[in-house]
Amino acid sequence: MNLSMKDKILQHFLQSKGEPISGQQLADELGISRTAIWKHLQTLQEEGYEFITIKKKGYQLVAAPDRVDAAKISSFLNTKRFGYSIHYFEEIDSTQTVAQKLARQGAEDGTVIIAEEQTGGKGRMQRIWHSAKGKGIWMTVIIRPNILPHQAPQLTLVAAVSVVMAMKSLYRNFTPEIKWPNDILINGKKCAGILTEMLAEMDRVDGLLIGIGINTNHELDDFPEEIQSIATSIAIEEKRKVDRAELVAEILKNLEHYTDEYVANGFTSIKSLWEEHSGTIGKRIKASTIRETIEGQAIGITDEGVLEILLDDGQVKKVYSADIEIQN
Repeated sequence: MNLSMKDKILQHFLQSKGEPISGQQLADELGISRTAIWKHLQTLQEEGYEFITIKKKGYQLVAAPDRVDAAKISSFLNTKRFGYSIHYFEEIDSTQTVAQKLARQGAEDGTVIIAEEQTGGKGRMQRIWHSAKGKGIWMTVIIRPNILPHQAPQLTLVAAVSVVMAMKSLYRNFTPEIKWPNDILINGKKCAGILTEMLAEMDRVDGLLIGIGINTNHELDDFPEEIQSIATSIAIEEKRKVDRAELVAEILKNLEHYTDEYVANGFTSIKSLWEEHSGTIGKRIKASTIRETIEGQAIGITDEGVLEILLDDGQVKKVYSADIEIQN
């Protein structure tokens, strides 16, 4: 894992679960001096981590800021590749922009770009995504699956399944649903969105940028007034603040697993999971494309991830890209 020395020290404390660690033990394990350990602890304290010294036992981490930095995420991580390289920012224009640059420079499969705040976050069709500081998960994962360009849209559905399965494994007070193609809803309100961008040549995919934005620890007043009636957060629905780093690690575990499953065995098992957790299938919807507006009942997705809509005249219309409005 690509961690700085400061983050390696912090990782030791996070994994100790509150038990004290001696400075000499840290120095021996990391191959640096006790003075260097002390200097890194001073830096960590300036960042909001609080340590106390226990006589004859060493240092104890007693308080930590709510951050989604590399050390915090890695303390929960259980993957083979994803999340082994994490680029963390306090503030950034957009994680997608940095991901594009890193991907072109050869960033490895599973590289994560994550920020406490985005000042220029975007969703589909260049819509503004409100990224409140320290409240959500604003990240992009660079993945490099061995697929053809026409398969790339299916990875948005793979990512949606990964996010939903991560939420279901950690939280009990709500049931997340997928709104085709890229939104996660809780009780009919938007909690998360996924933006997939492709770097490709004519016959192969060089990489995919999976942008994931999740309203995590927002209270209602954290949302702009104009979206308060249609947006929600995990904390609102779960009725408690949650550990953002834990959720990031769980998403990375699922995204790695389901991406590998898709590459090895195709879309069939992913499609079944997507349909099981869909909040769109079976509903009457209005689909607005660039050319037309279509109304009817969403009846399923194809093996390519294309939405099928049963029209009032009995025809079945395939929709490849659209804004979806679920009608009562």
